[in-house]
Amino acid sequence: MFKFKFILCLFFLAFLSSCVSREEMVYFQNLDQLKVEDGSSSIYENLEIKPNDQLSITVSAEEIEAAMPFNLPYIGNVMGSQMGEVRISGTPALQSYLVNADGEIQFPILGSVKVAGLNRKELSLKLQKEISEYIQNPIVIVRISNFQVTVLGEVRQPGTFPVTDEYLSLPKALGLAGDMTIYGKRKNVLVVRETENGDKKHAYLDLTDADIVNSPFYYLQQNDVVYVEPNGPQLQSASYNRNASVYISIASVLVSLAVLITR
Repeated sequence: MFKFKFILCLFFLAFLSSCVSREEMVYFQNLDQLKVEDGSSSIYENLEIKPNDQLSITVSAEEIEAAMPFNLPYIGNVMGSQMGEVRISGTPALQSYLVNADGEIQFPILGSVKVAGLNRKELSLKLQKEISEYIQNPIVIVRISNFQVTVLGEVRQPGTFPVTDEYLSLPKALGLAGDMTIYGKRKNVLVVRETENGDKKHAYLDLTDADIVNSPFYYLQQNDVVYVEPNGPQLQSASYNRNASVYISIASVLVSLAVLITR
């Protein structure tokens, strides 16, 4: 009788260690009740340019030659020179503008241009207006070429990830990192953001709540850091083996076999 109770207790402990509630694991649980707040969809559009950003700016016009002085030259890998000619290998790449500590870039012909605090659309319109004094109907395309985010903690592939389209939501960033492990705390995901003046802002987001899409931290900005906190069992496992539940299951099987053999 004692052996039976002992085996039952082991089985019960193993069962509890493997149970995870739906509320702790499933994302966007109340999606059918979600009400998107006004302006939440424009968060990405208001992505501001900050010091140390690298900007790719292309100027074009009906007269291509007239727009050329407003573009940085393309660069490639220099292989050497022969008979006074420089040989370039690889695909030429457009140079980028580095936003300095004062939030400015040095633009051809225009000189120093204040760009920090503007979004890409605002900067494009600003440059179009100033370049219009020199050429007719200029078209200016602005991109942030060093957009990247860092994902750390309980994810399958932590690291820093470059983003080519400058459109990154928190779930997409977690997808780049292979999603959370089963030990990740889904109700308390930390996002750390650096402002233009160097201050740090942060927010804790609950991925199980669909209302997360209304948070200003749902769409990530350049150089944001995402940290997934380990859950309670994972924190406790720091002091013992995380496979304890497996060992308990094995022990219960061994005890069961011992009982059958000794009968």
